[in-house]
Amino acid sequence: MLCNKRYRGLGWIAANVLVWTLAAVGHARLSDLPEGLLAYVEKRWGREAPPRLRLWQRLMRDQTTTGAGVPTDTANLQRVNQFFNKVPFATDIQHWGVQDYWATPVEMLSSFGGDCEDYSIGKYLTLREIGLPISKLRITYVRATGFDESHMVLAYYPSPDADPLILDNLTGDIRLASQRTDLEPVYGFNDDDVWAPSGSVIKGGSTKLRLWRGVLEKLAREQAM
Repeated sequence: MLCNKRYRGLGWIAANVLVWTLAAVGHARLSDLPEGLLAYVEKRWGREAPPRLRLWQRLMRDQTTTGAGVPTDTANLQRVNQFFNKVPFATDIQHWGVQDYWATPVEMLSSFGGDCEDYSIGKYLTLREIGLPISKLRITYVRATGFDESHMVLAYYPSPDADPLILDNLTGDIRLASQRTDLEPVYGFNDDDVWAPSGSVIKGGSTKLRLWRGVLEKLAREQAM
């Protein structure tokens, strides 16, 4: 089981996109870890939780850049992918006691466990913090054909029509999507929009994804501690 969830398909997505709503949540600076947040995670998850967040903070602040100070995408993709893939895999039922839970990077790293959605979200938010344009990043639901299971990865598009690179917790290698014949895209999204496999775009569609809304709201609460 890749995410301990059955493949749900585009009909499920279309139906829910129509009914989910989102209150606007601003982008917090994830690399600024409030002292109240560090105290909270230590109380909830133990003394080892704050040091894990400090390592994440260092990762975001010490990004690889060019001589002009511009983030080097390929190097940062590798660093962020390796960092999150070291977190042990755990299903939502095992880790959170619910069927479907999308954790923030703080929750994932503090509790030291997560599933495919948590890896993908953590990588996306970290790369966004480092400075990669969100237009190049899409959190992407896929179907793993060998298992007929739903799965989530992060796709990086060097240009809008490029063959994207896939960051996946199942492998340490970052490969082109054309090389991942075991994955079939279902839909992708970033802070702004939702994409269907046909290439059609729902502008502003991500603002209607309930679980993504939950992640953004939790990020805001964490930064307010």
